[in-house]
Amino acid sequence: MAKAYLVGSGIASLSAAAFLIREGKFAGSDIVVLEEQDREGGSLDAAGSPETGYTMRGGRMFEIHFECTYDLLGSIPSLDDPSKSVTEDTFAFHEDFAWDDHARLVDANGHVVDAHSMGFSERDRLELVKCVGTPERMLDGKRIVDCFSQEFFHTNFWWMWCTTFAFEPWHSAIEFRRYLNRFIHLFKTFDSMSGIYRTRFNQYDSIVRPLMKWLTDQGVTVQLGTQVTDLGITESGDSFRVESLTWTRDGASEEVPVGEGDLVLVTNGSMTADSTLGATDAAAPPATSDSSGAWKLWETLAAKRDGFGNPRVFDSSTDDSTWESFTVTTKDPTFFELMEKFSGSEAGKGGLITFKDSGWLLTIVLNHQPHFRDQPEDTYVWWGYALFPDKAGDFVKKPMRECTGREILDEVLHHLRFEESREILNSSTVIPALMPYITSQFLVRSHGDRPQVVPEGSANLAFIGQYAEVPDDVVFTVEYSVRTAWTAVARLLHLDKQPPPVYKGGHDPKVLVEALATMHRR
Repeated sequence: MAKAYLVGSGIASLSAAAFLIREGKFAGSDIVVLEEQDREGGSLDAAGSPETGYTMRGGRMFEIHFECTYDLLGSIPSLDDPSKSVTEDTFAFHEDFAWDDHARLVDANGHVVDAHSMGFSERDRLELVKCVGTPERMLDGKRIVDCFSQEFFHTNFWWMWCTTFAFEPWHSAIEFRRYLNRFIHLFKTFDSMSGIYRTRFNQYDSIVRPLMKWLTDQGVTVQLGTQVTDLGITESGDSFRVESLTWTRDGASEEVPVGEGDLVLVTNGSMTADSTLGATDAAAPPATSDSSGAWKLWETLAAKRDGFGNPRVFDSSTDDSTWESFTVTTKDPTFFELMEKFSGSEAGKGGLITFKDSGWLLTIVLNHQPHFRDQPEDTYVWWGYALFPDKAGDFVKKPMRECTGREILDEVLHHLRFEESREILNSSTVIPALMPYITSQFLVRSHGDRPQVVPEGSANLAFIGQYAEVPDDVVFTVEYSVRTAWTAVARLLHLDKQPPPVYKGGHDPKVLVEALATMHRR
């Protein structure tokens, strides 16, 4: 029987394993997931306890047209009620706890801004329409800032868009254009965020854990502590195949043969590689080495053969791809009570809150509680992040990346001007997370910098995850990783059933009219 080797254990690899079983009729026992870390899940991480503090580097948002994700998770029983799928549980949660944001933007005086108007001038609208309509290849090597006037970056739309999706002006115009086209149907509710879906708990608990249970029940092997360092590749005319894997485990290197019918699926690159955590009284330390196997393997492979992409485009400019998040744990309900009054929304229903004039460009969110499956009733967890960790704070006069968790929380509380700030500070555990590659997938690129999911001529190798190329869909989403996984399985196995097409709201006249009306709101 053919075997499949999946390099990495993020959502792309776990999805690929599920599709190999569901669509490719592989036996689970013939699938091996190779993970260099000591825990599966990749960037969909969450951990901690009420005593030490919970932590999650980020949280993923969903929307109604994540067709591949919902199809996959529709096959996976939820942990809380196995009679329901993860997809059904996600939809049910949205029905009960849909976002309706009344405080999406806050100004320098601590006042909620009316964000119903996008704040566009006629020039902004024309530039936006031009960007949406420009063929992608004409945006090779261009930044967002190359396509818009400076005034555009001071509109309500930009503040909401960039902090919802983590865009910065120097990021790729290609990716920005893709996002505009992909999510044009969200324009009309963008200020309230009511079109955004979320999982019941953090994504590790709501997606990774049930998916891992299903896979292990099928017999899939997850081999932790294993860093794949090389693939042996043989050429035959215009085609090639992987004939061996080399990995390091427990300090020893091993070369493993890959059989004639075996498959190899590689997650190339990692947006959370070399992340570091701080503490309430300690800043997150800078990464001391570029130790990530995901980047090293991709660089090794790209040097072997054309068509494997250009990892240096994405991993050599961390000043342009770093931001910092923080997770706050407390047993004191004071902050949640004050935020409900401030925002006008029940905790868990309010969406993102961005301090648009803050030096760090801070954004916070109060999750529905509990946000961790094992979180006690008397414990509260919330999360925030900032796009400019190298800039000085407005109240804590130093860069965020040099700040302890307590200093980061102090900066947030100064923006909110709560009289109870000292009480909140003293009762909170704050864990910062510094991520040097977190938006590397948004960096300026050109055609060919990301490899095709199945490179031309490949007999058994596919690339999956955020740095493989599929047309039209958008990176920094779970949907993109799942789509690359399904694409890889379908193409390598020459299946009739292919992934559903990417939703294109711009082809729907009703969606276009609503988007244009939103752009003209005053």
